[in-house]
Amino acid sequence: MNKLRAIELFVRLADLGSFTRVAEQMNTSKSMISKEISRLEDELGARLLHRTTRNVQLTHVGEGYLQRAREILAKLEDAETFVQDLQQTPRGKLKINAPMTLGLTDLAVMFSDFMRAFPDIELDIHLGDEDVDLVEQGFDLGFRAASRPFDSTYVGRPLTTFNYHICASPRYLERHPSIEQPNDLKEHNCFEYSYFKGKNVWPLGDGIPINGSLRVNNVLFILEAMKADLGIGFLPDFACRSALAEGTLVEVLADFKKPQLTLYALYPARHFVPAKVVQCIEFLEQWFSTPRH
Repeated sequence: MNKLRAIELFVRLADLGSFTRVAEQMNTSKSMISKEISRLEDELGARLLHRTTRNVQLTHVGEGYLQRAREILAKLEDAETFVQDLQQTPRGKLKINAPMTLGLTDLAVMFSDFMRAFPDIELDIHLGDEDVDLVEQGFDLGFRAASRPFDSTYVGRPLTTFNYHICASPRYLERHPSIEQPNDLKEHNCFEYSYFKGKNVWPLGDGIPINGSLRVNNVLFILEAMKADLGIGFLPDFACRSALAEGTLVEVLADFKKPQLTLYALYPARHFVPAKVVQCIEFLEQWFSTPRH
């Protein structure tokens, strides 16, 4: 017995309520349909239908089986659509939430490449460092950078890692006491990123409490204050890479161990993830795994 075909016939029979109408739609005989349904009932060990001369009625078991059979067929159709979508050029809108600084640096470059690769996808990108509910606000995909495990109701795919750097401008370092050990930071103007999970304790050794004249919820704001010779920051690669390469910032305590920052792609937990989201994540994984100079 072709069980899937029998399930499809049962659902159609429940919808139409007549062997004759199903036979006409399927271009087959009533007897063939009746035999298929009977085989299904025999395999299940339960009667699904009450047959009368005029119509059919579902038994109590049949009603429960119908609900689950509909779900099976819907999931099968969804799976087939998913595969077909992957074989075609993805299209449609992709609504994305990403951290501000990362969005203006590495992700801006990455998504430029993505737009060239997938011109039929319309990106709707929202940048911000505050936590948002992806489902409530209708996001297909979100990015989170974290240095420690976090509880999440979403599916998280790690994409890449970043290193942290403690740095300041050369002029600031010339004008202030030298920094040889983590404890020396207590005597310096250390800027606090307000969304940092460690708050005013930088993760060096057992943790170093810091104090400073600036607390702000934007890393680029901290970066500009550092370039203006005003203090020290604890920044990830993507925020200070260019400034370190140009020499406008200098790293201190480079040999001391610091946590790594992992970038995750997050999406709402679903049985079936839209093909455009899958394509985007696969592109991200490949993009971040390719060395860039």
